[in-house]
Amino acid sequence: MSKERPQFTRREFGQLALAGGALSLAWPGAAFAAHTVRIGVQSYSFRTLPLDDAIKAMATIGIKECELFQGHIEPQPKMTPDPNGGRPRPPEGWRDELRAWRLTAPSVAFMGIRDKFKEAGVKLQAYNLSFNESFTDAEIEKGFEMAQALGVKLITASSTLKTVPRLVPYAEKFKITVAMHNHSNVKDPNEFATPESIEAALAQSKWFGSNLDIGHFVAGGNDPIAFIQKHHDRITNLHLKDRKKDQGDNVPWGQGDTPIKEVLQLVKKNGYDFPVNIEYEYRGDDAVAEVKKCFEYVKSALNQA
Repeated sequence: MSKERPQFTRREFGQLALAGGALSLAWPGAAFAAHTVRIGVQSYSFRTLPLDDAIKAMATIGIKECELFQGHIEPQPKMTPDPNGGRPRPPEGWRDELRAWRLTAPSVAFMGIRDKFKEAGVKLQAYNLSFNESFTDAEIEKGFEMAQALGVKLITASSTLKTVPRLVPYAEKFKITVAMHNHSNVKDPNEFATPESIEAALAQSKWFGSNLDIGHFVAGGNDPIAFIQKHHDRITNLHLKDRKKDQGDNVPWGQGDTPIKEVLQLVKKNGYDFPVNIEYEYRGDDAVAEVKKCFEYVKSALNQA
């Protein structure tokens, strides 16, 4: 039985520092319809599993593409309980330890991870590394070297508007696209949460794109359909999750306000080539079982007329 890893959000981690045969039998041509859209997973969905088990789960479920969460590679701190009842915190000095690890991590280690995905038949489409103001220039450059060693041409980042200008020369040097991942805090002008904030980043470099999280977008009061139609040529991948409006919770798919089915049909109808990545974030008992449910939900939605 796999040892569980600490559970904290990708945003919290960033601040510290991706078809069914039975269905095709039931409906001839169904598998083909689903496969016209690239279905992947954000490995954060398997955050309770070590990377090797996460890769095995992807292969078992039948998911062929992955956006790799930095928490599956980088060392994770032993969180210290908050005496006041708040969220656990990393120990003092952890940020310096993480920086030191990033600056000294050998490229061969990332090449080994790349090979693991290849052996499992899962395409590694992106590395999720959330640059922020705490990153030194050397750390930023090392992040691009990590992506290069992983063999990907895309970095997804829960970044900030203030950090974006610093990324331009590295994206251009390495010819690696950086896609901004949005959240739902529309009140923070430094957050990627509104169409305007994402567009502000896209305007700064042709090497910038949008990793649009449709659940967060809806929770922040935005329309993912309209954004995709307007910016489909700058979208690198989608994150699929279901959230309720007005900063509502993550919920099992089909119980929230996010138009997951409509988005999937839009992608299929228009032949958009970017992948749609499952990001399991609601509460469930077993990550593998829940991601499988999400995968079946996606295939079913794509196979609807």
